[in-house]
Amino acid sequence: MKSASDAYAPVAGEVTAANEAVKAAPELVNQDAYAAWLWRMRPADAALAGLLDAAAYEKSIGDA
Repeated sequence: MKSASDAYAPVAGEVTAANEAVKAAPELVNQDAYAAWLWRMRPADAALAGLLDAAAYEKSIGDA
């Protein structure tokens, strides 16, 4: 059974890219969620543009 619903982002902004590979094969999200991003967006609040990506976050927490 397939299901569809809206996806909500916790910030406002402009969607700048959609991952076409995930549109064609949604199961990619289950295989590697970081590589199978859904969309890229430019936040409306410029302060949010400096958020860390996954690699930078892991580096900042070290061996926590």
